[in-house]
Amino acid sequence: MFDNLTGRLSGVIKTLRGEARLTESNIQKALREVRLALLEADVALPVIKDFIARVKEKAVGHEVMASLTPGQALVGVVHKELINIIGGEKEDLNLATVPPAVILMAGLQGAGKTTSSGKLAKWLMEQKKKKVLLVSCDIYRPAAIQQLELLAEQTGADFFPVHDGQKPGEIASAALDYARKHHHDVLIVDTAGRLGIDEAMMQEISELERLLKPIETLFVVDAMQGQDAVNTAKAFSDALPLTGIILTKLDGDARGGAALSVKHVTGKPIKFAGIAEKLNGLEAFHPDRIASRILGMGDVLGLIEEAQRSTDEHEAQKLMKKVKSGKGFDLDDFKAQFQQMKNMGGMSAMMDKLPAQFSQAAQNVNIDEKVISRTEAIINSMTRQERAKPEILKASRKRRIAAGSGASVQEVNRLLSQFEQSKKMMKMMSKGGMSKMMRGLKGMLPRS
Repeated sequence: MFDNLTGRLSGVIKTLRGEARLTESNIQKALREVRLALLEADVALPVIKDFIARVKEKAVGHEVMASLTPGQALVGVVHKELINIIGGEKEDLNLATVPPAVILMAGLQGAGKTTSSGKLAKWLMEQKKKKVLLVSCDIYRPAAIQQLELLAEQTGADFFPVHDGQKPGEIASAALDYARKHHHDVLIVDTAGRLGIDEAMMQEISELERLLKPIETLFVVDAMQGQDAVNTAKAFSDALPLTGIILTKLDGDARGGAALSVKHVTGKPIKFAGIAEKLNGLEAFHPDRIASRILGMGDVLGLIEEAQRSTDEHEAQKLMKKVKSGKGFDLDDFKAQFQQMKNMGGMSAMMDKLPAQFSQAAQNVNIDEKVISRTEAIINSMTRQERAKPEILKASRKRRIAAGSGASVQEVNRLLSQFEQSKKMMKMMSKGGMSKMMRGLKGMLPRS
């Protein structure tokens, strides 16, 4: 999402090379470029004005340490102010109440309320070990209730059924009573949205808020809406006592303006970010990590946490032994790495969290998730012996594998070549060669 903004800010830093210190004259041009970069990212104008004023105040006259260039010194100032604008300190979900803690989901239709409700239920169950009940008060959108019921089934959360003719208030009251009697820790209430803000919607959700007295009222906003997202967030904030924001589709191609504007405009913290379509694609929002990603520093901590959530510890230890010994790494292990990649949101999601110098090393790689699926199909067409000892794969076996997987013999050969490259890369990893590993990434990845 932040690629363009990151590129523009990197260019600003380069303009300060050769300067001994940050002065009003040399920073003026740099800040003009920063302003343009933020405008291109669709950041709200009041936010830009405030941001530029803060950076200028703190950067002008800033002494440059011997170990820093003026550009690096400016990055330090910009980084701190980005964190302040995005939200300052990370704010956790508040569940400190007599169970059930009620979480009310608000937002426009299409922003991702229902999906976010399912993701939040999964997050609460896995991260906080809570017993969660889901209920839908959206009696208007076709299949909205069925969608939430399916999400509850997929996540393992409980679902409160809705009967024909019930009003939103009746549904909410019955669900709350059920949650109390069945000792649920959290009740997540999905509400109806509209294509635009209207009086009927606001009145309905305000009545639900008064009835349920939720400990958290979360506004779900689509990050790809840009300025519209900010205006909508302001309207909801004026109508409801919001406690936080869920920013969805942060993995999309939007310019990132909503992420940089919504906290400043509403005064409410961003508590979660939707970073993938899958049900595990919701993560706690860390302003400092987002600021680092915008400035090309990456989010390595986030990448490590995602890997820990997605990795089977026993399998990881087995693989590590193979990597260290340099023996036993086979095509089953190779396939497992791609499955792991998928669990973490795909290779592009991983690259997005790496520091710029590493992600740039692989920027020319054509990452095709469909090709990864085809690679798995080729490996699945092999026998157990062939996966364990790929050196036995001669022409006749390759033709059989190609026919069984719907691939060509050339694709089978390409896969075997990539497997050999990955073995070399694993050895580099075991020796701590991160830069070499990233350069070797091009040989490992399946390409179309």
